[in-house]
Amino acid sequence: MVLAELGAPSPDPRQVFAIGLNYRDHADESGFDYSTSPPTFTKFASSFTGPVGELSLPTATVDWEAELVVVVGRRAERVTAAEAWSYVAGLTVGQDYSERALQLAGPAPKFSLGKSFPGFAPQGPWLVTLDEVADPDDLPIECRINGEVMQRSSTKQLIFSVPQLVEHLSAALPLMPGDIVFTGTPAGIGGARKPARFLLEGDVVETRIGGIGELRQVCVASAETGERQVTT
Repeated sequence: MVLAELGAPSPDPRQVFAIGLNYRDHADESGFDYSTSPPTFTKFASSFTGPVGELSLPTATVDWEAELVVVVGRRAERVTAAEAWSYVAGLTVGQDYSERALQLAGPAPKFSLGKSFPGFAPQGPWLVTLDEVADPDDLPIECRINGEVMQRSSTKQLIFSVPQLVEHLSAALPLMPGDIVFTGTPAGIGGARKPARFLLEGDVVETRIGGIGELRQVCVASAETGERQVTT
């Protein structure tokens, strides 16, 4: 199997959920208090792509966010955390690429648009079922750029665990088979660094979760203008 030929494990979900500030160290680096409920937004499915390929940079402020991604296996409505894992079809690796200028432009931030440019949601390479990992609540996660480690943590550091997320989301609306949950990213994003660091043409981004697999994107200039700036 050629990884470049693969698409996202669940390419056409009815609903896509993304959770913000779900690692304490990421909340700390971003200057926010820990939330008492999961901050939730979406990434539009048109941003989905497979595990290996090129990432077109629409601007000079594109950031990285390594994430564990959950694929829902059956309808989940008002389920408890104790039973939540039984509603999960499997786990995969994801990147929540983010165009920070558009995302944070005020007066109201545009999270979903800033995180949904084409190619901004690579996932894969496999959908791994729970019986294939030693502990689904403790998976090592890492992001490297040009071989340099930018993020390194474990999903045991999540503020809201996968079962808690399923419980919280399914209390508001039914989760459907194939739905996607991006569970949040640990510390080490480019926008929080001093000085800030964003992706450049030629950068190679590798995102790995132990027991699941690895993504790999090579950054290229936007085909339209090379360095188009977002206008708001």
